[in-house]
Amino acid sequence: MSQAFRLSREAPRVLGVGGELTFATAAAALPAIVQALAAEPCDRLDLAGVERSDSAGLACVLAVQADMAQRGRPLQVSNVPAGMRALALVCEVDGLMA
Repeated sequence: MSQAFRLSREAPRVLGVGGELTFATAAAALPAIVQALAAEPCDRLDLAGVERSDSAGLACVLAVQADMAQRGRPLQVSNVPAGMRALALVCEVDGLMA
C-alpha cells in the first residue's frame, strides 16, 4: 500500500489531491499543497483522488483553507471522501469545508 499523496492540475484553477492524507503524509502534504496553491492560483481543492484519510488529513485540508483565507483567496473543497466528511461531521467542522 502506498503512503504517498499526489498533486495534479487537471483543470484550470483546480488543484487535485490524490493518494493518502493521513498521519503518515499530512506533515509533507500541507506545505506542498500551500506551495502549489501559491505558485498557481486556484479556486478549488479537489479531493476526488484521495483514497485514504484520517483526522490528520482533515486537519491538513482545514489548515490549507485557513491559509488561503488569510491570503484573501477563499478555497472551495470538492469531492470530499465519505470518511473525511463523516469525521468532519463528528468533529463539528463540516461547515468549514463548505
